[in-house]
Amino acid sequence: MEQQKRPGMVYLVGAGPGDPGLLTVKAKRCLQKADVVVYDYLASPRILRWAKDTAERVYVGKRASHHTMRQADISALLVELAKQGKTVVRLKGGDPFVFGRGGEEGVALREAGVSFEIVPGVTSAIAVPAYAGIPVTHRGVAVSFAVVTGHEDPTKPESGLHWKQLATGVDTLVFLMGVTNLPKITAKLMENGRPADTPAAVIRWGTRPEQRTLVTTVGTAAEDVARAGLQPPAIFLVGEVVRLREKLQWFDRLAQRPLYGRRVLVTRSRAQASKLTAMLEQLGAEVVELPSIAIGEPDDHYASLDEAIAHLEDYAWVLFTSVNGVAHFFSRLERAGKDARALGYARVGAIGPATAEALKAHGIRADALPESYRAEGMLEALQGKLPPRAKILLPRAQEARSILPDKLREHGMQVDVVSAYATTAAPIDAKELATTLADGQIDFVTFTSSSTVRHFVTALGNITPLEKVKTACIGPITADTLRKLAKEPDIVARTYTIPGLVEALAAYVQAETLEQNDR
Repeated sequence: MEQQKRPGMVYLVGAGPGDPGLLTVKAKRCLQKADVVVYDYLASPRILRWAKDTAERVYVGKRASHHTMRQADISALLVELAKQGKTVVRLKGGDPFVFGRGGEEGVALREAGVSFEIVPGVTSAIAVPAYAGIPVTHRGVAVSFAVVTGHEDPTKPESGLHWKQLATGVDTLVFLMGVTNLPKITAKLMENGRPADTPAAVIRWGTRPEQRTLVTTVGTAAEDVARAGLQPPAIFLVGEVVRLREKLQWFDRLAQRPLYGRRVLVTRSRAQASKLTAMLEQLGAEVVELPSIAIGEPDDHYASLDEAIAHLEDYAWVLFTSVNGVAHFFSRLERAGKDARALGYARVGAIGPATAEALKAHGIRADALPESYRAEGMLEALQGKLPPRAKILLPRAQEARSILPDKLREHGMQVDVVSAYATTAAPIDAKELATTLADGQIDFVTFTSSSTVRHFVTALGNITPLEKVKTACIGPITADTLRKLAKEPDIVARTYTIPGLVEALAAYVQAETLEQNDR
């Protein structure tokens, strides 16, 4: 009997206005279970990281005068994917029902007999003014607001906009996608009774680090925007509430943060990028995540690690050199039906504070923590603590340096090196990456390990584009790898941790800024 195909499901999801932090919890959950993500131009690429690595990603973005796919074809694609039994997230900038054509897609799905759900998103009509310090309503100033498409040509006879009522009947007007038609919009407003001196604002890339706000008036908006060279995407806001920006602006003040306006490329694995990204963004950077490595199981499928775990009582010391090593060790320990008690009398070493913190999460305090967070430092930390011919377990990356086990053996120790995980190359579009670097779209590239350097340089294939950007390395080992494979690093952290890397990058930018100001 032929097996019946499971029914598919489509989630029409609002991605919010741009800041990934404004994504809803439900939207995140939908992404995490999606088989396919069909996404728009205005949906932040950072949001896609919540999707499974195995999820198919389909870009159908539409920009002014350039449509990757027609709306009818997008709707047909959603129907087809669902009929294949897939869980589909249709990720749309802002909210699906606020000029997002989510209604059209929902109707098409219903007519095709496909199940769907709507997941509302934070609309740019409210969020973008808020980030600019402009409330769309305010007691005693504005008791009504309207969200209007600015994409419609207001001069065409069949216009659906009621200009007379809009111009004078609503306190605050928010025009989405209206920059291109700004001369016609402002002319229609004044023609229908809105005073030319009414305060107005144009906000470009709202809620994102590159947000820019131009305060103007209805009468001068078109000329001011043209002079400033503001391009879409932007919203046009009209009303007395714009005057409140002087007191309520807050996001603009973040421009004083040390990394504001800098675009930083993070090459860490997808699972580990979030901590570095969050710290960089807190200092004002715009982060582009492009993992050059992926963390997975070793070639022996954990055979050597499982064997060592089965005989943990034989070891005097267990040394961890990374957070990944801790995570995979305890994962296999749990799989074996054991917990931290299986370590018995074995003492434990951690190569750095992040690794030590990872151990604490499992109830283990490191007995040895070097001052220098690398293999050489661990050797110093172990001096005087190793009994003669001690048996030591070293669960670590499959391709790690041999200096630590070699030196321990020189001191008469018995060392079992087992592969706890492997770092492999993550898929990278080398042509797009080279173009991005060569065009000056990235200010800094960060490297947090030698493996991120190796896989990044290998994927690039040509070091010339990398020479056009500045590089920041987490420590001297990573810096040496970059030096050998590509170029002299511009920044090397003195403290070999993620916070140390961010601190070094911020200090470099501050020094660079001071030097420019002194010229």
